[in-house]
Amino acid sequence: MRYTLGKEEKLKGRKLIEQLFAEGKRVKSFPIQLIYFKNLLETEATVKVGFSVPKRNIKLAIHRNRIKRVLREVYRKNKHIFSSQLKEPYVFMFIYMAKEEIEYAEMEKTIKKIFTKFLDKIKEDEQN
Repeated sequence: MRYTLGKEEKLKGRKLIEQLFAEGKRVKSFPIQLIYFKNLLETEATVKVGFSVPKRNIKLAIHRNRIKRVLREVYRKNKHIFSSQLKEPYVFMFIYMAKEEIEYAEMEKTIKKIFTKFLDKIKEDEQN
């Protein structure tokens, strides 16, 4: 597995993002929230992912950009944990909800916790 976050894996396009917020399900583990839904369109990537830090919570752009950069890095290094377990393509949006920046190690622990919650929720949905 390559530890990259290529162009085909990035979430782009207004229609897809609007569909994500309209139809997506949520998994939370403070300070990160994951919104996801199954992508029915044919894409070469199993996962399309976006990262967001609300201006309401983090006022300065330099801090928002740093948090997004760290989130992308944590995702990139840990995506192998769950992407191998996915059978269908998904669209993800990670939203940072805290009012201040947290440490890299704490963010990595939170992302891993969200991945396990996401996989549990998916298995639960498949059984119903």
